[in-house]
Amino acid sequence: MTATVSSAAVPRAASAPSPSKARSWLHWMGRNPSALTLLLIVLVSLAVGIVNPSFFQLPVLFDILRACTVLGLFALGVLIVLAAGGIDVSFAAIAALTMYGITKLVLTHFPDTSIALILIAGCAGGTALGALNGLMVHWLKAPSLIVTIGTQYLYRGILLTFVGTVFFMNVPASMDAFGKLALWRHDTPEGLHSVLPLTFLVLILAAGLTWWLLNRTLVGRAVYAIGGSLTIAERLGYNLRTVHVFVFAYAGLLSGLAGIVHVSSTRLANPFDLVGSELDVIAAVILGGARITGGSGTVGGTLLGVLLVTLINNVLILAGVPSTWQKVIIGAFILLAGTCFAWRKSN
Repeated sequence: MTATVSSAAVPRAASAPSPSKARSWLHWMGRNPSALTLLLIVLVSLAVGIVNPSFFQLPVLFDILRACTVLGLFALGVLIVLAAGGIDVSFAAIAALTMYGITKLVLTHFPDTSIALILIAGCAGGTALGALNGLMVHWLKAPSLIVTIGTQYLYRGILLTFVGTVFFMNVPASMDAFGKLALWRHDTPEGLHSVLPLTFLVLILAAGLTWWLLNRTLVGRAVYAIGGSLTIAERLGYNLRTVHVFVFAYAGLLSGLAGIVHVSSTRLANPFDLVGSELDVIAAVILGGARITGGSGTVGGTLLGVLLVTLINNVLILAGVPSTWQKVIIGAFILLAGTCFAWRKSN
């Protein structure tokens, strides 16, 4: 006679995770990349705050937001290029050439120029260099990564060979005054002064404009359509040259603007600044939910990605984490996000 064992008699480990729940969690995270990024921000903040309670203070928040400004402007430009199925690595070179060239020109010939004209000049210079990227991508029919690597070296070479390599310790008066303007001032009980600079408002305005372009205009629809499928977009009648020029020109505009904001904030024109920030910016956009293959990405997610990368690069030191571990942590987070996105695609 064969003995049978009831399944009810077999004890189940209460702590064992349910495979179906784990799959559901991964699937939900893949469908909500911004939620994953927000969760990572909360975990990093809690970890730092537990180790060093001074993290939860207004001056630290001001420092984080100040550090987000230039990185965020770059990331918004990269977002719109990635959404269209391209990639741009020349934005830091555009910002450096624009900011240094304009600062040197104003100091040498037009010292009384207003900050409004300087900002317009920065946007115009960045737009022209970005539009050149877009035209070359369209004319050469080459991958945008290859084209922008080439223009990155081109713009850097022009800057260092023909424009100059000397640091300007004194920037134009209008830029200096602009960098000192405060959006919010806070005095601590210990008598320390902390300031949220007005330049942070530039990031907020740029984010609003980018959101409007992507979500409320035909151009935004064309950007996502081309990023989703170039062939289908052509059949639908979208003008590829116009979209290519627009996205790279817009990225250039934000780069030129970021360069002027950077000089105004640091009150130092250094032609070697901003170089090397490309991977951090691209990492922030990817962590915000944009696919490297195009057709996706949101402004909100990108700003969360910028905040996460800024926390890792600027705040983990408060928790005693060596700076050499920053890239390791960012890489691990990107792998986690990529795993969730891939799980969503396969299910």
